[in-house]
Amino acid sequence: MSGSRSNICLKLSMKTKETTQFQDLESLLTAQFEQHSERIAEGDTPAMKSLRMKHFEAFKAVGFPDSSHEKWRFTDIESALNQDFCHELSASRSDRNIEELFRCEVHNFRSEIISVLNGWYHSENGPLFTNEDGVIYGSVKAAKIAYPELFDARYGHLAHGTANSFVNLNTAMVQDGVFIYVPKGVEASRTLQIIKMIDRDENVFVQNRQLIILEEGSKLSLMHCDDSINHHTSLVNTVTEVFVGKNAHFELYKLQNLNDASGLINNTFISQEAGSNVRTNTLTFNCGMIRNNIEVALNGPGAHADVLGLYLMDKQQHVDNQIRILHNAAHCTSNELFKGILDDEATAVFNGYIYVKRDAQKTNAYQNNKNILLKPTARINTMPFLEIYADDVKCSHGATIGQLDQEAMFYLRSRGISQSNARLLLMYAFAADVINMINIEGLKSRIDDMVKKRLRGELSVCEKCVLHCGTPEKEYHFDIDLSKL
Repeated sequence: MSGSRSNICLKLSMKTKETTQFQDLESLLTAQFEQHSERIAEGDTPAMKSLRMKHFEAFKAVGFPDSSHEKWRFTDIESALNQDFCHELSASRSDRNIEELFRCEVHNFRSEIISVLNGWYHSENGPLFTNEDGVIYGSVKAAKIAYPELFDARYGHLAHGTANSFVNLNTAMVQDGVFIYVPKGVEASRTLQIIKMIDRDENVFVQNRQLIILEEGSKLSLMHCDDSINHHTSLVNTVTEVFVGKNAHFELYKLQNLNDASGLINNTFISQEAGSNVRTNTLTFNCGMIRNNIEVALNGPGAHADVLGLYLMDKQQHVDNQIRILHNAAHCTSNELFKGILDDEATAVFNGYIYVKRDAQKTNAYQNNKNILLKPTARINTMPFLEIYADDVKCSHGATIGQLDQEAMFYLRSRGISQSNARLLLMYAFAADVINMINIEGLKSRIDDMVKKRLRGELSVCEKCVLHCGTPEKEYHFDIDLSKL
């Protein structure tokens, strides 16, 4: 192991237009990997080390994308990378009490907290823990040593780096993250809640990984929160691989609430076997720049996927949702619904892609993206797309962009409701379709309150967590005389 410093900080400066952009960052990352490869790959199996090298060479060959790449032409990734970052090679110490820092509970439902600080797993229960239901979870760093055969069989098998430099970089350089294993037939009685916090007094570039495995007939609901504690710039590069076995049931709720100076690159890959059921719901409330790449592959007959999302952006925030649904087997169904409300100079991208393989007969696949632009300065680029090779299918897609319905606004105003309350009511009604798809009642109620607060402009980065659980519970109501409706 070379190098005596526990943390290696990378300084990035943009090159002029005459030279290659991001050359400094790419060369620094390359040098860091080559100098500290033994430390980065500590505990890896030979197969995992080979996987790292494969993705490292792919990253070296291509480098970071920029706006000249078709998939990135509407997302200003250059600005997110144009920062000074610290890229850590070991877990940082926090001056705060970790348990206090991660005190975050969703009211009215029980969850088990999994804490991640600056990309590193933290727990008083040790690096790996088995709960009373038999669900095993903990640190990726520890799990790859404890379960080498399982990692060789699963790790890196879904997260391909095809045209995705951030997946290649993550697979090459990641050191820790969250591992969850649900054995055959086990049903988790509690929702697991991953809370990923960024807390550094300098800008940090984080590589984080999740490996989630549900065996046949198992069941798990997972809540994944990305949050900032302070207002320093961060760039979080996350890769999640989820294997859902035959007749297994998996629900994933992603809450994204980072500060406006930060960027989040979120790559999620899900593989479904026969008869499995998956629901993902991505709820974006705050962040300077977010890129969600979600790929769901239905690989066994009778599999079903609901892929949902809601984004509420203002100021100069940007969200880019790239969704791929792959129907690789017959008799599978999928439902894709993303809704967005954009204010001020906020921008968004939606690129929905549904692929139906030649033998995937009796496929039902639906895709819809709906957007409200509150001001002329807000902008959305939406691109739904179908690629179908089977002939016995039902598939549809649609996209809408508009303003608040003026007839509905007039109707509410004519019944004594103020303009501001009528506006809030219409926006909330628009968002409710996605909120109502949350199956956990306690969580649905809390997200409902968060959406109301966000639409009022009251939701910002919390000192504790996106859910504001450290403060007394407070109910939010629209001041509307319902008797006048």
